[in-house]
Amino acid sequence: MAAGKQKRKRVSARVVEDEDYQLSYERVAGIDVAKASAVVCVRLPPEPGRDRRTSRIWEVTASVPEIGALAVELRSAGVQLVSMESTSDYWRVWFVVLEAAGLRVQLVNSAQAKNLPGRPKTGELDARWIARLTEMGLLRGSFVPPPQIRALRAYTRQLVHLTQDRTRYWQRLEKLLEDALCKLTAVVSGLAGSVSCREMIEAMIAGERDPQVLASCARGPMRGKRAALVQAFTGMAFGPQHAFTARSHLSMIDHLDAGIAALQARVRDHVAQIPAAWGVDADGSTGPDAGLGDDAAVLPAVARLAEIPGVSPGIAIGLIAGTGLDMRQFPTPAHLVSRAGMVPVANQSGPRKGRGKKGQGNSYARRLATQAGNGAAGTDTFPGERHRRGPAAARRRRVEESQLRRRPVHPGHRLAPAQRSRRPVHRPGPGPLRQARRHQPQGPRPQTAARSPRLGRHPHPPRGRLRPSARR
Repeated sequence: MAAGKQKRKRVSARVVEDEDYQLSYERVAGIDVAKASAVVCVRLPPEPGRDRRTSRIWEVTASVPEIGALAVELRSAGVQLVSMESTSDYWRVWFVVLEAAGLRVQLVNSAQAKNLPGRPKTGELDARWIARLTEMGLLRGSFVPPPQIRALRAYTRQLVHLTQDRTRYWQRLEKLLEDALCKLTAVVSGLAGSVSCREMIEAMIAGERDPQVLASCARGPMRGKRAALVQAFTGMAFGPQHAFTARSHLSMIDHLDAGIAALQARVRDHVAQIPAAWGVDADGSTGPDAGLGDDAAVLPAVARLAEIPGVSPGIAIGLIAGTGLDMRQFPTPAHLVSRAGMVPVANQSGPRKGRGKKGQGNSYARRLATQAGNGAAGTDTFPGERHRRGPAAARRRRVEESQLRRRPVHPGHRLAPAQRSRRPVHRPGPGPLRQARRHQPQGPRPQTAARSPRLGRHPHPPRGRLRPSARR
């Protein structure tokens, strides 16, 4: 083999120790989290008589007693910061136990602590890599709310899930009516929350099939749709199987309604127990019931957020659960918006077209922010005016301006819109024998050729049937 074609020997990746001036923390720990266990790496200053920093790596079982013993050992070693990768939900037990032990813990996004190419992928090397990035201060911790906000987040997310389940049962009930050839949903905009629809379905389950009787269950404004209701119930095939399934759906809806009402009361009570959400009275006193008077110095956190157009008290509580009450976690408003996943992000190194996709962020906070924006769109406020000047309004404005800038076209031009002829259309008379059409002269009609302003030297041919030119 020629010397120029010899295969180059691959050099394995080597770990280069950092200088002292490059370190932000002297004693750190990195944890590579898994489901049943985790690999812990502790980086400490050099031992007496040595120049290189020491690393200790071992495996710890993911249980509360083992993690508690690890916390005691980390505190005795004087660890200043513990970093762990956000792997699914397996990080929660590590974060909670170490935080409760008094250690400073930060949760790191996987994209920042990802493995580099050229390095093998093992738990020991990943834990050491996280620890080295931590001691150099190259990792940024994710936002993890305090315990009270985490409990509120669990309540509000469960409330969202119960509401979604209730909506699913209403949708299943609507499909059931369509299967029974009942077009009630074609007359009523929605089954959920309608007392009249609930009574009609209860009567159908009880065995009533008369369209007139079912339509008489209408209440309020639905009485004006009685004729349409009779037509919707006529010819339906609501059998025993439909009655059984409808009763099951309604019982689940009632159970979810009771659960949602009880959970809403628990959420309000929990918010009232958070001191950071309390208001302040005029005399400076604070408490769960403070800040509700007309002369209050500071309103409660929920009431302050509810003053924003489009934000209801329920949405305000959900936003508190998603972002917390300590705004020092977000240096600028842009960081808070990014936390909710409402800003575009660049997920590629090359050039990209458009604004890019929005980040994931907190899906619950993004949903609540979208609901608040939709609610503020119809108000006479700055958000409402901004919505009316949005992309749709700008598109309509561009169409109107383009129509005003458009150059008028000559009526005889080939691009002119088609016009209806002013000559009367010949209609044959009644009877079996129709009169023949009158003979019309074959010569051209005395008509001036129309000229186009853009085609000045090329007059249009006369209107009528084109005839072939005579042979020479």
